[in-house]
Amino acid sequence: MEVTRAAGPVREIDCQLCDGVGFVRTTLPGGASATKPCQCQIDQRIALALRRAGIPTRYEHCTLDNFDAAYPGADRSLTAAQMQVRGFAANYPLETRGFLLVGTIGTGKTHLAVGALKALLTERGAQCLFCDYRELLRQIQNTYNSQVTATELEILNPVMNAEVLVLDDLGAIRPSEWVWDTVSLMINSRYNSMRTTIITTNYPALGPGEGALRAETLGDRIGERMRSRLIEMCRVIEMQGQDYRQLVGRQEQYRRT
Repeated sequence: MEVTRAAGPVREIDCQLCDGVGFVRTTLPGGASATKPCQCQIDQRIALALRRAGIPTRYEHCTLDNFDAAYPGADRSLTAAQMQVRGFAANYPLETRGFLLVGTIGTGKTHLAVGALKALLTERGAQCLFCDYRELLRQIQNTYNSQVTATELEILNPVMNAEVLVLDDLGAIRPSEWVWDTVSLMINSRYNSMRTTIITTNYPALGPGEGALRAETLGDRIGERMRSRLIEMCRVIEMQGQDYRQLVGRQEQYRRT
């Protein structure tokens, strides 16, 4: 297929393929001619969508490919989690049920969640949003300040309506009636609209359990009703092991001594 430059208004894009026009003309089999967006336009749209997704700077490098599941001492559950998330991203949008990444601090939950978000955005064209749970609640609380013009619904609408939402560190805020009401509004909206939701949490997704000394669960942090809905909305993926940052840091320190 022959590619030539298509005529059109010049844009300030440094592209050798289209000379900044934004489109290229293609010669189809049989000699017919057509135009299509240049790769530079596709790259620009992806870059803009990534900025709008709100991925924190610390996690901008994260992909499914550079997730390290084979470092010395890594638990086998990390490899299994990576494979499940890869499968989800490859099958979207035929598979729209999200996943709930459960594990202790430093097992790579946010890395995998961001990697999935980026794969869906760049390879499937999905409209995605990253949301830190604690920051979301802080922003909502800030709307009660009379000097702030944003309303609670203005903060929540993008979260409730995103095609794919990554909700990071769910349950990190100590529960209260206000927290439960806010979580219920958000989860119910996405549940009823059947929107894809990817969640990370440090709290087990099991039921309430028994005994006075039992560990807190996700149900304790967001309410059992909402936990039950999340289990229906998301596949639970367990990620076990030591804190990657501390383990790899100790190994690196040992090699230097």
